[in-house]
Amino acid sequence: MLGGRRVLLVVTGGVAAYKSAYLARRLVEEGAEVRVILSESAREFIGPQTFAAITGSQPHESLFGEDSVSPHTELGRWAELIVVAPATAATMARIAHGLSTDLVSATLLASMAPVLIAPAMHTEMWEHPATQRNISTLKRDGYHFIGPEMGALAGGDTGMGRVSDPDDILETIQRLMSPSGESMRLLVTAGGTREPLDPVRYLGNRSSGKMGHAVANEGARRGMAVTLVTTSDQPVLSSVKVVAVETAEEMLDAVTGIETDIAVMTAAVADFRPAAPSATKIARSEGLDSIDLEPSPDILASVVSREPAPYVVGFAAETGDVRRAVEKARQKNVDMLVYNDVTEPGSGFGSDTNRVVVINREGAAEEWPTMGKDEVAARLIDRIMDEVAARG
Repeated sequence: MLGGRRVLLVVTGGVAAYKSAYLARRLVEEGAEVRVILSESAREFIGPQTFAAITGSQPHESLFGEDSVSPHTELGRWAELIVVAPATAATMARIAHGLSTDLVSATLLASMAPVLIAPAMHTEMWEHPATQRNISTLKRDGYHFIGPEMGALAGGDTGMGRVSDPDDILETIQRLMSPSGESMRLLVTAGGTREPLDPVRYLGNRSSGKMGHAVANEGARRGMAVTLVTTSDQPVLSSVKVVAVETAEEMLDAVTGIETDIAVMTAAVADFRPAAPSATKIARSEGLDSIDLEPSPDILASVVSREPAPYVVGFAAETGDVRRAVEKARQKNVDMLVYNDVTEPGSGFGSDTNRVVVINREGAAEEWPTMGKDEVAARLIDRIMDEVAARG
């Protein structure tokens, strides 16, 4: 599965570094071309000759004294995937703050390749607020994480902080480098529509677009051809094609012209819009007794009714009981509906986290824990790809 793929394995200081030798061996067995960076502290736990024997090439250890005049940029451009295993708290802090004080941090700063981080440290270090802040920053920047896990730690301690098993790391690497997303077309809608009342005012909602943009980014990382129709200016990866819209009608027009294999409809589209928006600003002195509303176009229904129909995921930002969303999933005839209660802490508009319930065609609901929106996006794309593959 990894035949000919270029993996840069970054090993940082910690007793778990010995497991990285086994990970390197497994990567080579899977056909990957592996290069290794050893941090200065990693060399206190495992020697470079171990990795040279496994990978067939000498590990890189410093910004200086190498044959290359710019080892960090050359390694950063060479890598298709960078794996930091184990990753110490200090290493994650340097990456999160954009420092380039050694070969490890400089290479990560100089590369556009996806990065998988496998943390390993004592429980107190893992739970420290500074570490958790750095992890949140890295996740927002698009870094992938695996672990840590509960288990035996250095010095006879037990707790959270044990590095993930190398075979589990390998499985995640295979998923991230899987060609399954290649040639797949992904349409994502995002943000809240703005329905004009006059040239100045509009009816809208509080949707930030963060969830949809996270889904678009994750699809792009998987090699999909992603088109994002959005009302938001949240950042996205450069490979994502962005179509900026404002109203529900504009979003419908944009979506109608886009062919796709998968549609993830995260946008909070206004259910109603002013029936007769004013061409000029409505003055306070004129008064406004009422606003006549009319239904906005049902963009989700327009995508579901296509022939042939793409795999369609709807989103439902609701308040209260999930049963309403289960009924909505049946009514909309979507392949999957993602529900979240916007009144719950950490699950509202504009937050960096989300707590969702995934509802399938049969109405079965699966509750996911509170996660960063990028984590929700990754898990959602995994689920979509599994179901698309199962359907052939």
